[in-house]
Amino acid sequence: MYIGKKPLSKRVSLAIKNAKRRIALRMKAVSRRLNAAMPQQVLVGVTVFWGRIKSTPVAGPSVPLPLPSKTRRSYDPDATAAVNSKKRPSRGLFLRMSTQEQVLFTKRLSILVKAGVPILQALAMLRDQASSKGAAQIMESLRRQVEQGQSLAEAMKQYKNIFSDFAINIVRVGEISGTLTQNLQYLADELKKNQELKRNIVSALIYPAFIVVATIGIASLLTIYVFPKILPVFQSFKAQLPWSTLVLINISNYMQHDWGYLLLGIIAVAVTWWLALKIGFVRIFVDRNFLRLPILGSMFKDYYIANFTRTLGLLLKSDLGIIEALQITGSTMGNKAYKKSFDKIGQGVVRGLGMSEDMKKDKLLFPAVVTQMAAIGEMTGHLSSSLLYLAEMHEEELTNKTKNLSTSIEPVLMIVMGVLVGFIAISIITPIYGITQNLHT
Repeated sequence: MYIGKKPLSKRVSLAIKNAKRRIALRMKAVSRRLNAAMPQQVLVGVTVFWGRIKSTPVAGPSVPLPLPSKTRRSYDPDATAAVNSKKRPSRGLFLRMSTQEQVLFTKRLSILVKAGVPILQALAMLRDQASSKGAAQIMESLRRQVEQGQSLAEAMKQYKNIFSDFAINIVRVGEISGTLTQNLQYLADELKKNQELKRNIVSALIYPAFIVVATIGIASLLTIYVFPKILPVFQSFKAQLPWSTLVLINISNYMQHDWGYLLLGIIAVAVTWWLALKIGFVRIFVDRNFLRLPILGSMFKDYYIANFTRTLGLLLKSDLGIIEALQITGSTMGNKAYKKSFDKIGQGVVRGLGMSEDMKKDKLLFPAVVTQMAAIGEMTGHLSSSLLYLAEMHEEELTNKTKNLSTSIEPVLMIVMGVLVGFIAISIITPIYGITQNLHT
């Protein structure tokens, strides 16, 4: 069929081509206008090619543009990095999360992940169930960072003052190996055990601390308030005072008139001690000799052994390498002597030595049973099981020692309290008795 000089099909084809050309020119004009006002990272030029839209980069000024709040992983990495740097959460220096809240957080998160709840939804649920405002802020921050594409372990690193290296690494291993639920359960059990150990030690030390404070309080009351009221009676009779009373008079005068110097002296000693503990070899020397104390040293040694054996056993059970596991275990130790020892053990393992071989060299930190069980675990290939058995054994020993601590320390405290209060009482009563004898004669 012909219309005029050309067939209808050719005229339609020519009209379509002209329409495409006009659309392309208009899109290029729009792209040039947008290019003058928008950054290079976001803009794309649009051209029409055989009826399909084709995206090509458009040159323009490299000015960062804030992306929408619902940014997803499909955005350009450079643009999202600029936005994330602005939205990066605070380090949480003033936020706190108690051990009990951490136990509940890891336990509930493990249950939710095991039930198939997505991690973002699980964190949002835990945020709504948080018992404190600080915990809710931390969980919301973790949720935002995971939503932006970070792993849970990387998000937890922003709060290293709350989550330990052990917690961060065991979560990291769980995310990599696909055993996050199991590792979170391990972490919850570990935090619960640490909480129980600390609670046992604190409860065992409450009674001795109360006795010490009461003794110092009674002695200060007698010296500062009671004795000065009796002193004028002694001076009025001009009697010969015993040496204990003279010593108490000097102490009372000093505490009444020169207490400021005493306070400054206590502060100076405390600051000097704190600064000295910042020196590496001094801190190691103090920590090692603290373990040699008769009663408290043995109790804290069981506490440290139970902690490092459980931590190292759980890390190895999570398929973490022995060298990295030793480094993490050393970083979690509050005793610097143990931390230095684990550094040496890690260096020995790098050289091909067994962990138990370096433990044998330090019998103060590692008793014979620890070294032998570690050697058996290395020999049989069940090192994690051996370490966890050691942890349970030393936890039981620590529990028994904390129960008997009050019974062991009570006689010593009573003797000290009796001597101190008795000295003050004799210093007051002896002159009174001498004065009454002189009056009768």
